[in-house]
Amino acid sequence: MTDYSRVERLALCDLFDEVGPAAPTLCAGWDAYDLAVHLYVREADPVAGPGIMIPALADTTERRMKRIKERFGYAEVVDKVRNGPPPVSIYALPKLGHQLNTTEYFVHHEDVRRAQPAYEVRTLPGEQQDGLWKAIRLAAKTMTRKAPTGLVVARPDGTAAVAKRPNENGSVTVVGEPAELVLFCFGRQQVADVQLEGEPEAVELLRNTSFGV
Repeated sequence: MTDYSRVERLALCDLFDEVGPAAPTLCAGWDAYDLAVHLYVREADPVAGPGIMIPALADTTERRMKRIKERFGYAEVVDKVRNGPPPVSIYALPKLGHQLNTTEYFVHHEDVRRAQPAYEVRTLPGEQQDGLWKAIRLAAKTMTRKAPTGLVVARPDGTAAVAKRPNENGSVTVVGEPAELVLFCFGRQQVADVQLEGEPEAVELLRNTSFGV
């Protein structure tokens, strides 16, 4: 089985090289340099890593990221990301690292791609789409907990999973390829190539809600 987290890692690093450190990304307030540093400290700095997920520790992460930018140039950081996590990192464990990075590198690759003036939605291998579907079925409930309506994610073939049960505002079905559903559930709703199906009021509520990172 192909390790698509590594495929996306290498493609993202090639794109980092192409666009340069000041290129925009879809991560609010971050340019390409900031995003590369984020990916590096996530895997290589056990002190900075927790602050990525725990708001109370975010200041520590920001300080550590700033220190990395002062120590290493953009090209150095990109090469560190390209070469993968250090051996002592949990991300270096083959199976666990793949699971943790399946969506991470895909989403951040698209954060750079879709922030540029022009881009095309990629046609991904079926195996990769299946892996992203498995990942989003597990992550959707957490990532869309702020959704004001019920929410169902569905592939074009009709395969579906409930992310949030219907409530007083009804429910919306988000239809798209797994890659696009990942982007939608991870807060990239404005660039995700999906269709929203449901009552117009419910669709509008969901469309205007930010529930991702």
